[in-house]
Amino acid sequence: MNKVMFFAHLRDAVGEEFLRIDATGKSVAELKAELAAIYNLPKLDTVMTAVNEEFAQDDEVIQDGDEIAFIPPVSGG
Repeated sequence: MNKVMFFAHLRDAVGEEFLRIDATGKSVAELKAELAAIYNLPKLDTVMTAVNEEFAQDDEVIQDGDEIAFIPPVSGG
């Protein structure tokens, strides 16, 4: 099982701060596509992804027990 965390507008869209799902063996890109389809998430291609608190590329494969975080770009002044 994996813990998938959402921040900012993604948390609002999903309605949860995190989900526990089985993403083992999927790439980050595959997980993004799956979650975008299920939760109608906008623009996951611009979202930074961290696996176990380290930034990850879309081709990284998720292992059992990994924590995945989706972090949208921030702006401010």
